[in-house]
Amino acid sequence: MKYFFLFLSLCMLALSCQKAGQSQKDPLVEDSIEVVLTPYSLESPAHFPRPIIPDDNPPYVERILLGRKLYYDPILSQDGRSCASCHQQTLGFTTHMMYQGMPVLPHVNLAWNTNFMWNGSKQGTLEEVMLFEVQEFFQTDLNKINQDKTYKHLFRKHFGVSEISYKELAYALAQFVRTMISRDSKYDRYMRGLATLSYDELEGRNLFFSEKGDCYHCHINPILTDNLFHNIGLDSNYNNMADRGLFLVTGNPNDIGKFRTPNLRNVALRSHYMHDGRFTTLKQVIDFYNNGVHNSPTLDPIMTKPGKENGLNLTEIEKLQLVAFLHTFTDSSFLQDTSLSRP
Repeated sequence: MKYFFLFLSLCMLALSCQKAGQSQKDPLVEDSIEVVLTPYSLESPAHFPRPIIPDDNPPYVERILLGRKLYYDPILSQDGRSCASCHQQTLGFTTHMMYQGMPVLPHVNLAWNTNFMWNGSKQGTLEEVMLFEVQEFFQTDLNKINQDKTYKHLFRKHFGVSEISYKELAYALAQFVRTMISRDSKYDRYMRGLATLSYDELEGRNLFFSEKGDCYHCHINPILTDNLFHNIGLDSNYNNMADRGLFLVTGNPNDIGKFRTPNLRNVALRSHYMHDGRFTTLKQVIDFYNNGVHNSPTLDPIMTKPGKENGLNLTEIEKLQLVAFLHTFTDSSFLQDTSLSRP
């Protein structure tokens, strides 16, 4: 009989230990990870090249939505900022504010980019530049992310991880940013035969894509950037370190004064132009190209081609026509797309 009571006591002890263990178990953590994903077709506009998508981060609806949630969430930073603090949809995902003396480059059509930042300090895929954003720029507190039950659950469900790392944060953000595609400006509709340009817009287009205006060599159709670096003659000397551009990354003297070609989509919405924001209107930008280019040893040869040694020589009317055409790059659909807005 005493052995029966001993056996019964041991069973009750084991059962109580099992229940105690179960009560401490996190209800969001299952024994096995079942990743739930819906493939997403990142449709590239017909007149666009194929976007750059790494094999290890194909687009999925759930990961895009997760990246969108992160993009607008101050949890990424330690000072209350989010990605959207400096990349506002109504301004084409940029801001009127300057950051460290430079205009904020817009988040638009980055699915085709391999160079990032004004001076090219970040290169590679969107995943790599987003890794910089969370790890270095925001210095995201992973403990805070992992203590958030919602993010803990979503990353487990859609990335299959029980511990969120910088990599998963970067990959989710890259998924969302890759969907920020401007494709429906008046100019895009004109290209598809769905819109008509005014006389001045059409004349501006002819200037833009001709040797006279000479914009199209760097602002390549239809992406409107060549994703490369040029010294366009903003200065004749580079005593200011911030004006040395790509040289600060490569150390190559031939790169002094070179900066990345900005994307011109929604360019009319911006309030600062060039790497230091020295111009505040499109008219000032065109005036510079017309007769303000400075010579230097690293000046891009495109700036002084035969017949352009003294600038573009545009008339005042031609300048205004070029401005009119630049306004056709404004994409109202992109600015109002609810799939890109705050969730």
